[in-house]
Amino acid sequence: RLRKEDGSLSEIIVGTHIDITEIKNKEEKIKYLNYHDQLTGVFNRRYYEETIGKLINPGNLPLAIIMADVNGLKLTNDAFGHLSGDKLLTRVAEIIESEARPHDIVARIGGDEFVVLMPRANSIDAENTVKRINESIQDFKVDNIVISVSFGWATKKDDDEDFTEVYKRAEYRMYRNKLSERSSKRSQSIRIIFKTLQEKSEQEKLHSERVSYYCSQLAKQMQLSFNEISEVETAGLMHDIGKIGIDEQVLNKTEKFTDSDWRAMKKHSEIGYRILSSANEFNVIADYVLYHHERWDGKGYPRGLKGESIPVASRILSIADSYDAMVSERCYKKALSKEVAAAEIINSAGTQFDPDIAAIFVEKVLKIKVSDLPIE
Repeated sequence: RLRKEDGSLSEIIVGTHIDITEIKNKEEKIKYLNYHDQLTGVFNRRYYEETIGKLINPGNLPLAIIMADVNGLKLTNDAFGHLSGDKLLTRVAEIIESEARPHDIVARIGGDEFVVLMPRANSIDAENTVKRINESIQDFKVDNIVISVSFGWATKKDDDEDFTEVYKRAEYRMYRNKLSERSSKRSQSIRIIFKTLQEKSEQEKLHSERVSYYCSQLAKQMQLSFNEISEVETAGLMHDIGKIGIDEQVLNKTEKFTDSDWRAMKKHSEIGYRILSSANEFNVIADYVLYHHERWDGKGYPRGLKGESIPVASRILSIADSYDAMVSERCYKKALSKEVAAAEIINSAGTQFDPDIAAIFVEKVLKIKVSDLPIE
């Protein structure tokens, strides 16, 4: 209370104003992060688990669930890196959310798994949603990888039905579809990866074709079976597919490689193995590609295998690859003549190369007498 000049008293109310907008915004952000997947923006597993109990009531029946599993995520990560894998997941989430109904709940519940909860929807509604999602997915690629998703769905019709059993039916259907689709889709993706690598580097394209030719000729001279010749020929063509994971600046470098460049390049056989082993069609040649930089004396990479523990096809591939590298112009060296390269192969027989295969390659494929070469 304050006294005026005339002696009377007046009351003044004093208040404090605090702007809590920032606090509210932070609270909303925390709430959002608690219930949303940070990568894709759809709901997360926590939200799904807290919400499902609220949805299971007679007013929401029939309640349909769609389960979705993204195919080829590991393949994408191995071939193009985790950023491309993240782009793949984000794009799939966007498509699923855009094709779901406005009141449906879309959540990412695992690394490559999503669910769609559909209140007051039957199996036909779920199937139609899956069809729309598939149609939209077919129009998109991520870093030349074909987007592929396997789906399964089921419906809770009665209040007495255990939703866990409904979930299991949808999950079983999804995995059954995944098994039937996986091989063909992965084979298709591997072919796209191989084509992408060839488009990135004309030098790599020509190198792989020549190595494939040398491999087939050497395998024939060794009198391997038709299937073995075919496998080693394919391995020669795809032996450097792992270079898709190598930076394009390193791949097409015109100056001498640094130690860092070589370390990056040495990873290509393991990357190639992971890519090829993901599809049954290429599963056999995956090992050949993995071990094509092993040495007869055990000083190679990535496993340090020695002698006959190295697959025969990998030993063939090693010679064909090395020979073509020697007779080709590279950023770090000049091309050697056919005769000098042949002499290098023979001089490295017993250390880098299988001595018997090396001799067959020089005499039967290159048609050069070993006795005519300057042997050290």
